[in-house]
Amino acid sequence: MQIKYVDTHCHLQFPEYDADREEIIEKMSEKGIVGIVVGCDYESSRKAVLLAEKYDHLFASIGHMPQLIGDFDAHGMRALIGHPKVVAVGECGLDYYRVTNLSADGKNRQKVLFKKQIDLAVEYDKPLIVHTRPSQGTMDAYRDLIAILKVTKFLHPDYHGNIHFFVGGKAEVEALVALNFTVSFTAVITFARDYDAVIKAAPFDRILSETDSPYVAPVTRRGERNDPLAVIDVVNQIALIRGVGTEIVRQKLLANTLQLFDLPGRETV
Repeated sequence: MQIKYVDTHCHLQFPEYDADREEIIEKMSEKGIVGIVVGCDYESSRKAVLLAEKYDHLFASIGHMPQLIGDFDAHGMRALIGHPKVVAVGECGLDYYRVTNLSADGKNRQKVLFKKQIDLAVEYDKPLIVHTRPSQGTMDAYRDLIAILKVTKFLHPDYHGNIHFFVGGKAEVEALVALNFTVSFTAVITFARDYDAVIKAAPFDRILSETDSPYVAPVTRRGERNDPLAVIDVVNQIALIRGVGTEIVRQKLLANTLQLFDLPGRETV
């Protein structure tokens, strides 16, 4: 299969796809869409790896989300990370939005969990896929994330990764780009104009596309289950916002993605 698009963040292992998973994956192949199936804890990471093992155009990322209950299964993750289809560590990071009145201790536990996964990613030379969501009306989680990544960059100058479902502003994208990170956008940009300014401001070579499916379907399917086919809508909308031809944007975002993630054996078009 020749790659035309990469959905850098999807959850095809989730039960929402139990009825038609194979059909969607086949449609992805027909349209030249590669998917990175992202884990949220050990079990969903294991399922992501099994799915990626089954299909040539799927890859996996293993990680533990900050707001999920349970400790990081370091032993289990180490057993998974050596698989040739594992291309990243995540999703991991900081989430101050989903937890009401998150205490300082709660934030510290998230930071400890995140740092453990940074260490794993550095050890195995895998990029991070970072989940970051600030508390409402603030950029607090991004502030703490940037502080942590500054330390990582000081210790490991060439380290890199992607900030998934980016919701920060121009200042945040500038700081993250300086730390060698890309930012990715979902189909929320097809119906919300909040992201237009930062999409225009972000360096063209630091933008990726994703769906975060089954969540946030594009405007044409608003309120329905999303799937990786919507990555085409995302790419087209980024082109519209930036005022650049869709084919130019498609090729550039594909090149950006292949610069970050090692997707072996894939031929692009």
